[in-house]
Amino acid sequence: MKIEMFHLCPYRDLPEDFREKHRSVWVDVPSQLFDGEIASRTYNETLDEIKYAAEMGYDGVCVNEHHQNAYGIMPSPNIMAAAMSRETKDVAIIVMGNSIALYDPPIRVAEEFGMLDCISGGRLVAGFPVGSAMDTAFGYGSNPANLREKYAEAEELILHAWESDEIFAFDGKYTQLRYVNLWPRPLQKPRPPIWVPGAGSIETWNTCVNKGHLYAYLSYSGYKRGKQVMEGFWNVAHSAGIDNP
Repeated sequence: MKIEMFHLCPYRDLPEDFREKHRSVWVDVPSQLFDGEIASRTYNETLDEIKYAAEMGYDGVCVNEHHQNAYGIMPSPNIMAAAMSRETKDVAIIVMGNSIALYDPPIRVAEEFGMLDCISGGRLVAGFPVGSAMDTAFGYGSNPANLREKYAEAEELILHAWESDEIFAFDGKYTQLRYVNLWPRPLQKPRPPIWVPGAGSIETWNTCVNKGHLYAYLSYSGYKRGKQVMEGFWNVAHSAGIDNP
């Protein structure tokens, strides 16, 4: 068993009466409540906590991506991961993850993850979440009807860019690139391990099973729900001939 420290980096100093006056920390939380001094302290304290976790023997340290909210103020987890890569030595740097359907073009994810893998000395774990509706549909205006189609195309481009030794053209429905010639490239060959965080959707299970990615269930709802979700995942995996180790 391996244990990772997952930090959401929430905005920690909302007013005491926030719950009574505001309906959510997502999407429409008033920007007037944001204080740059508090955010500066929060980011640096978060990095200190992550460094401490690494020193205490955790196997990996995790950050993630959220937008337009006070729940987790890391719209760019790659910036945090770059700092983590320099501050730690032997733990996995787990970016859980980049919402690849939101990047235009998604080759940017392949480039930045390539940088992170090189900076960290080959310790990157690349997270490819589909993304929450608050982030994708409300925060970034993506159409939920084609989000998974965009996700699949983005994944295809990123994996091809990482694994190809030749320059190639990419002619997708959502992204067209005459030249794909990835610089920098990941240190790990053929690519970093890919984790797909999720909350229990069958589509995500199928993606992980079909692509051979690790399914990372985010178990915020307790043991019973987690057991139910993972049993569902392994049923899908078993139907594809994959045994639960």
